[in-house]
Amino acid sequence: MALVHRNVVRVSALLARYNFRAYSTPAEKDIKKSVFISQSKDIFTNLALEDWLYRNFDFTNHHVLMLWQNDPCVVIGRHQNPWLEANISELASITENGVQLARRNSGGGTVFHDQGNLNMTFFTARNHYNRKYNLEVIKRALFREYGVKLEISSREDLTLRNCKVSGTAAKLGRPSAYHHCTLLVSANKLNLSQALQKVDVGIETNATKSIKSKIINLCEEDPKIKVSSLYKVVGWEYLRTRALSIKDGGMELANQQRGFQMVNPTDLWFPGIEEIRTNLQSWNWRFGKTPKFTISRSFTVPDNLLINTDVPDDLKVTMIVEGGKIMDVNLFVPPGLVASGFTGNVNVITSLVGHRFSEEALDNLEWSLGALISDKDKFVTDCVRQVMQSV
Repeated sequence: MALVHRNVVRVSALLARYNFRAYSTPAEKDIKKSVFISQSKDIFTNLALEDWLYRNFDFTNHHVLMLWQNDPCVVIGRHQNPWLEANISELASITENGVQLARRNSGGGTVFHDQGNLNMTFFTARNHYNRKYNLEVIKRALFREYGVKLEISSREDLTLRNCKVSGTAAKLGRPSAYHHCTLLVSANKLNLSQALQKVDVGIETNATKSIKSKIINLCEEDPKIKVSSLYKVVGWEYLRTRALSIKDGGMELANQQRGFQMVNPTDLWFPGIEEIRTNLQSWNWRFGKTPKFTISRSFTVPDNLLINTDVPDDLKVTMIVEGGKIMDVNLFVPPGLVASGFTGNVNVITSLVGHRFSEEALDNLEWSLGALISDKDKFVTDCVRQVMQSV
């Protein structure tokens, strides 16, 4: 089956036909479906398109499947800590153009995207939200076209041979909802590992933590499976499946739907989308929305800085970060270091308070190091720097 491209219709024109909120429940036969294919590969643009549709579209009688791809990026959930989930300091060097870090509006765990992923967003009215339905559509599409048998795990992820091929998350509101998931087709596993691999750096937080899973690409099961072909494979399966029940209506039903539409996520098509994108790309959203956390590390004090002590206590540095900014820096100074003349009052360290937990604070720390004369002060300040660089 060839992918049918209907005449491209600007979504603003679609909205003109669906600019009311109908709160009555329509009959299944009265709900039409569309498959929107984003022409952007930019993560912030595609997340903005999701948000724009969620805010503005009426899905009461019109369900939408949005299919999209991204250039390499790490996407964290709304309530996650990027310093805990991603290898922040290395993202810029993993690929030629770096790996972007984005925070989405839905919950759930962290995922890696590149053009070896197909991303799918299922939009419905809140009362028609059905995550299991959406996963069944994807399962049937892969089995119908390739004979590949996927399973739905207890966490409602898609798995193949007990390995994860799709993560899932959702946003439920009034009156709209969406469920989105990735499908690993031929993702670069080395880049994925480098972007997400983290060591325990002593962070304490109530932020949502990702659960690590063994993954597999679909192309490892069948080399014929490619992202480019999955657009039509998944899209047609969605169109031929009834709107509310997982029943196959065949191509007769599919041809009664609104078909495939290439959409261009710009202000011309979606007025106000650029403002949404700007907010999603901002530091305040990606890092500033991080739940409060505390990071602590201990350091062994060199013998030459200690005086007459049999207590081998370490120096402990604790930083409290809220809203992405350093709110406090606490030091536990071992008695041997105090006895040697260090008082624990290093102005360089206290000057970090109020700065973003980022290169901004490190730059300030580096600039201030030149003013330090005491080896003890330099040691303590370097410990603080290591705490920040560890994440």
